[in-house]
Amino acid sequence: MKLHGVSGRGAEDIRITVFCAGSLTGPFEKVKAAFEVEHPGVTVVLEPGGSVEIIRRVTGSGRPADLLASADYALIPEMMVPEHADWYLTFAKNRMVLTYTNESRYADEITAGNWYDVLARDGVRWGFSDPNSDPCGYRTPMVIQLAEGYYGNDQIFEDLVVAHSNITVTEENGTSTVHATDSGSDDTTLFIRLKADDLVRMVRSGDLDYAWEYRSVAVQNDLLFIELPEEIDLSAVEFAENYATVQTEAKKGDGTTLYAGAPIVYGVTVPKNAEHPDLGLAFVEMLVGATGQEILTADGQPPIMPAGGYGSVPAGLEPLVAVKA
Repeated sequence: MKLHGVSGRGAEDIRITVFCAGSLTGPFEKVKAAFEVEHPGVTVVLEPGGSVEIIRRVTGSGRPADLLASADYALIPEMMVPEHADWYLTFAKNRMVLTYTNESRYADEITAGNWYDVLARDGVRWGFSDPNSDPCGYRTPMVIQLAEGYYGNDQIFEDLVVAHSNITVTEENGTSTVHATDSGSDDTTLFIRLKADDLVRMVRSGDLDYAWEYRSVAVQNDLLFIELPEEIDLSAVEFAENYATVQTEAKKGDGTTLYAGAPIVYGVTVPKNAEHPDLGLAFVEMLVGATGQEILTADGQPPIMPAGGYGSVPAGLEPLVAVKA
């Protein structure tokens, strides 16, 4: 099925801009290649980044984007609807893992049962991305806090995060709030960086022993990783109530916002300021269709089939999605 009027033929040297979460870079490079074959004369320009940051490019800086894909679908209705977008799709899932290499300290000892002890050992260097710019960053402290309940150890967050950064945690009425608006780290034990991509390079180079990433990022970069229990890795809908007992407070504009613990679900939209909205829709069509599903699966990122549709979903996409609202 093709979107009406979008073939790419005769459209010479058109460039479409795609803002995507850094964790989508691998699969989106592959979708881009397939899309450019199907649409001669069209060049897809990928601009990856932290999901909060790429949305701010549109909502704050006014930069046009023909497609925007976020690692947290909820950011689209929260930050873009209705002024900058009036629909979005949920199209993929993920899970948090702890990545490393054979050269990492204690690589031969770390397991899903002792990872928090290993990270606390002298000389171990580990990191995660900035909670104020990247969903992977605000999800990592959630996982570490959830680990306290799962492993029955109420010192895990204190020993790993509070002791090595400006991040703190408070608890009220059964909900833990991670305060991460000042996310400075000691850069001796804990390294907090702007993007998760920065941490991949640091693990590969040996500058870090461990880094928190999405499972798909670990698979795409051939990193070793520890899979955590579903009760804490933000992957399973059946544990959504447990995830919701943790939230992260981060910066939003001149104020703050709260991100609630929830299963990891990716979202995509064509912003209202798109210069080539028909081609943006065609890219979405490929992403949520058979081609995109195959690519996402191979890259360790389970697609949602069919994609979920919210808001005023364009009629051309409706055959590929389950419209929710």
